[in-house]
Amino acid sequence: MSMRVSRRMSHRSSWVRRAVLAIAMAMLAPLGLAAVHAAPTANAAFNPSGFDFWANDANGVPLKSRIFRAADGNTARVVYALDGLRARTDLNGWEIETDIANALTRANINVVMPVGGECSFYSDWEAPSEFGFGSSSGSSQKFPYRMETFITRDLPNALAARLGFSQTRNGIFGLSMGGSAALTLAAYHPNQFSYAGSFSGYLNISAPGMKEAMRLAFLDQNGYNIDAMWGPPWDPNWLRNDPFVFAPRLRDEGIRLYIASGSGIPGMHDQPRSFVDLYNTGNAMGLEAIALANTRAFQVRLASLGYNNVTYDYPPVGTHSWPWWADNVYRMLPDLSAHIG
Repeated sequence: MSMRVSRRMSHRSSWVRRAVLAIAMAMLAPLGLAAVHAAPTANAAFNPSGFDFWANDANGVPLKSRIFRAADGNTARVVYALDGLRARTDLNGWEIETDIANALTRANINVVMPVGGECSFYSDWEAPSEFGFGSSSGSSQKFPYRMETFITRDLPNALAARLGFSQTRNGIFGLSMGGSAALTLAAYHPNQFSYAGSFSGYLNISAPGMKEAMRLAFLDQNGYNIDAMWGPPWDPNWLRNDPFVFAPRLRDEGIRLYIASGSGIPGMHDQPRSFVDLYNTGNAMGLEAIALANTRAFQVRLASLGYNNVTYDYPPVGTHSWPWWADNVYRMLPDLSAHIG
């Protein structure tokens, strides 16, 4: 083997390692690194206009959601806002980091923010996560996640019974993990969801390096065992939850889509004032560039299927952080409003 070929192979191997690490970091960013980087918003951390709503999941475990009522009091127009990988158990990241609830309710849309479900991909897991590091929640689950069933059966049933919320023609959107999950839930539950939005989502999970990166991200986030989610890497459940693979279902069901990703180029929301800010901005640039490549691949997939019931949002600037995702919601709002309820 020539020295030139050897150098090329070494460079390629190094690039693959860097890409896998960057993807893993991207999946960790939404409620970790990016939360530090995100600029403060007017009502960040807690919005007093919302209220707690409890409903039991399929395991009989009570789970909290935060509800924000439409300004006109209607019960027909409902949207679900999904969190990122590091979802907390007190509030949804959209409430912690943004003011989108006020904009949506002023547009006469009821907002449902499920709380918790870190690392869940809002899926029904095959088993509880039984190993990890230390005494983390990921290594001590008593029951497997039943988040898909919760969001598509238990929660909407409770919302209908107690608040009169419609269970049809709902919208759903999310960032990163939540963006991927929004498309999954809409594809398999079209009677509930007529609209789905993904911001910086991971829409090609079967791509080289993705499964390995997800495994590292899960272990880092409280030691979750990813094999408990969709089984080992060869399990068909991985394909069932890959937007790139199930894209024909979105086309066949006529789901209206809003697909967005930033360019990775910093803009007005990226104003580093310290070395920590500078580090976070640099990472957010790289992470969003990867998300952009992933999202563009999904766009090509939809084009190959002849599906054009989609709005694509690729702003010329934008990094992997909350202010940019909030901007996605504001731009999506007119389209969302026209296709739900």
